[in-house]
Parts: sequence; structure tokens; C-alpha cells
Amino acid sequence: MNIIEEAKKQGRTSLSEFEAKQILSSYKIPITKEMLVRSSEELFDATKKIGYPVVLKGCSSDITHKTEKGLVQLDIRNDEDAESVFNDIISSMGSDNGSVLVQEMVSGKRELVAGLVRDPQFGPCVMFGLGGIFTEVLSDVSFRLAPLKKRDAMEMMGEIKGHKILNAIRGMKEVDRDTLSQILINVGQIGLENESIKEIDINPLIISDGKPVAVDALLVLQ
Repeated sequence: MNIIEEAKKQGRTSLSEFEAKQILSSYKIPITKEMLVRSSEELFDATKKIGYPVVLKGCSSDITHKTEKGLVQLDIRNDEDAESVFNDIISSMGSDNGSVLVQEMVSGKRELVAGLVRDPQFGPCVMFGLGGIFTEVLSDVSFRLAPLKKRDAMEMMGEIKGHKILNAIRGMKEVDRDTLSQILINVGQIGLENESIKEIDINPLIISDGKPVAVDALLVLQ
């Protein structure tokens, strides 16, 4: 893929969030509506096209932990706040040479994680589990070797301890398991077709109105 080849030419070992999501989208994995901006003029054009509320994130291949660095602001609802946050993020990034990602605000109480690790012996392995802050705390995940069939993906969903979170609970719709299974299958396909990819981390995969949407993504190269 051009994005990956260009990153390798530049000697980079990871893609920016925007680049990573472009690859996910090319494999029909649902992502947030988003635009990359570098100026106030581009910012206002993006907020107009996407619509408030929005999320602003510092975006650079050198930045992997945006939240810890104060480079993520949620639920921005007007031009004045958007411009102020934009300027703060650009200032905080300093010499990182980054841009700002303007993203639709996706709401959902359930957060999952999907991803891929390339095992030296077995090759690309697909991962699924509870996402958000619970990924590291609970380590409630399941793995399968790529390529996956739908049956494999469905089994992975049932194997995690928190599998009931996928059901219709507390007024929330049941998770669209067909879409979720296709995401896991496609993540495996990305790994099979792109040997340069060492790791994929889609976290969180937010469930919005029953549908999974990739809100953040990290892609690490060999």
C-alpha cells in the first residue's frame, strides 16, 4: 500500500492515526468521519462538514499516547472552543510536526478492542476483547490465527469473560455481531496481505447504536 511504502521510505516504524484509519477503511472497517487540518481555515471547513460536537486530536506518527500528553479534547461544540483547542494542541505538539485530526463525536457506553500481532512463528494473529481502559486492567482478550472464518470470529466473541456486554443490556441494542465478525476477519486479512505490518491496535472500537466504529487506531510497522 502506498501509505505503508511511503512511511517505510521515511524510516518510520508507525503510522499516524489518520493513516492507520485510511488503511482500515480500505478494508471496509467502519471508522469515524474525520479530516486532517493544519490551519484555522481548514479547521472551520472540517467542523462545518462533520458537524458539532467534534473531537480534536493531535495527529503525528511520532505520537502514540495522545491522551496522556493532553492532545485529545472531546465534545467541542462551537467555533470559538474549536479554535482555542486547536491552537493549544498545535502549541503542545511543538516540534512534532503534526496536524490536528477533527473527528465526529461518537457516543457509546461499550468499548471493545480489536487488533493484530505478528508472531515470529505463527504469523498474523487476530485479537479481540474488552476495550478502553479495561484492555490493560482486565486483559480479557481472545486470539485466533489469520485467516479467520466467520465461525472463528463468533467463537472469539463468546470466549471473553465479558461476552455478555455484546447482548442487549440496560436499554442498549445488541451488538451487530455480523459487522463485528467481519471487522475481525478483515483485520486478519490486512495482516496477511501486508507483511510490513507488525501490529494493529483498534482501541476503542465503540458500540454506537449497536454498530461498532473504530474511534482510534495504531498501526506499527516491522
